[in-house]
Amino acid sequence: MTMPNGFSQADADRLSDEERHLIERRERLLGPAYRLFYERPLHTVRGEGVWLYDKQGRRYLDAYNNVASIGHCHPRVVQAIASQAAVLNTHTRYLQEGILDYAEDLLGTFPTELSQVMFTCTGSEANDLALRIARQYTGGTGVIITRFAYHGVTGDISELSPALGSGITLPAHARTVRAPDAYRLGAENVAKALADDVRSAIADLRAHGIKPAALLLDGIFASDGVFPDPAGFLADAVKIAREEGLLYIADEVQCGFARTGLNMWGFQRHGVVPDLVTLGKPMGNGQPIAGVVARGDILESFGRNVRYFNTFGGNPVSCAAAQAVLDVIRDEHLQQRSQRIGELLLDGMRKLAERHELVGDVRGAGLFLGMELVTDRTAKTPAATQTRRVVNAMRERGVLISAAGPLENILKIRPLLAFEQEHAELFIDTLDQALGEVAG
Repeated sequence: MTMPNGFSQADADRLSDEERHLIERRERLLGPAYRLFYERPLHTVRGEGVWLYDKQGRRYLDAYNNVASIGHCHPRVVQAIASQAAVLNTHTRYLQEGILDYAEDLLGTFPTELSQVMFTCTGSEANDLALRIARQYTGGTGVIITRFAYHGVTGDISELSPALGSGITLPAHARTVRAPDAYRLGAENVAKALADDVRSAIADLRAHGIKPAALLLDGIFASDGVFPDPAGFLADAVKIAREEGLLYIADEVQCGFARTGLNMWGFQRHGVVPDLVTLGKPMGNGQPIAGVVARGDILESFGRNVRYFNTFGGNPVSCAAAQAVLDVIRDEHLQQRSQRIGELLLDGMRKLAERHELVGDVRGAGLFLGMELVTDRTAKTPAATQTRRVVNAMRERGVLISAAGPLENILKIRPLLAFEQEHAELFIDTLDQALGEVAG
């Protein structure tokens, strides 16, 4: 059989006849651009809480998916979707209470300066819209991102997502800065390094006749390798950008909605208030809804000059799902749980680092964690092959994670917010086994 990208013939030999058939159908019907996780792809048929189930009924602890963030098929979200779908689902050009009730509730979680929201269907669309708004407001086109950023898949935004692969060519109006890698730069140097890089990027844009418009950053730097610390390191870079007339777009698609624990939003860890904030993935727990939260004066300028309409963005069913997500986060105290369980996981992972030479660094905030694997702790040599083996060993043991970073040597760990202590302990035990297997 012809294997999809990233899979070898050895991988194919481990598949069942049914799995081979599904892969062949997928390749034939969906084309070659899609990717599958794991050497032995997972055939999921059901999800419930923190678990995914395969065709044979085996369950897998989901420590990766940030879409069904409050738990797979959460009954309150399912009920909200079903109830609203049975009554009305249309676009936003009629008067409806649901979208307004949700907007008011959502905006109440933000600093008062961020007073308005526009809805889209996906985080990619949200970043695309935020960029349009920033360019209209500033009159510039230049954008500053990190070197291995991922911000989405629309035309303009995919060009600002080097993590999508070597086929992505950075446009002339974009400049990149180093990720805030405290492991290699040193925690004490991160803020200055990022601020200096932003200053240099702005100067280079101007030197080439390009007026800068935006500093676009994912607040957890997920694709770059998960870099949350030290808290506050963004402030100097944002200050410089604003002094030069740029807007700061905080991409919260990955780190928003209580993901980082102490705060509802990732940018709050750094003591800054963005000009625009983009939302996506976990907003509707699987129902397509995303958005841009903004300062009112910025949207006033945009709305005065540009018509905006999104057929499905903010539809009644999606708003009902999103409202249920906010309600569950509050009622089930998921932000507090994110902090508590995240600390348990970080502590457990650090103890593993004391016993496994393969572990170079452990980092994270709330329930967004990274473990960097290296073949030499002194040289900090990336262990990409070993990282892939750990990810697959975890899958075979019934726990799902992935990898991140330019060389994919960082374990990317995003447990569902519904994790309890027993799940954290299972995760640590399984990771211990996988690291031992790969090292041994």
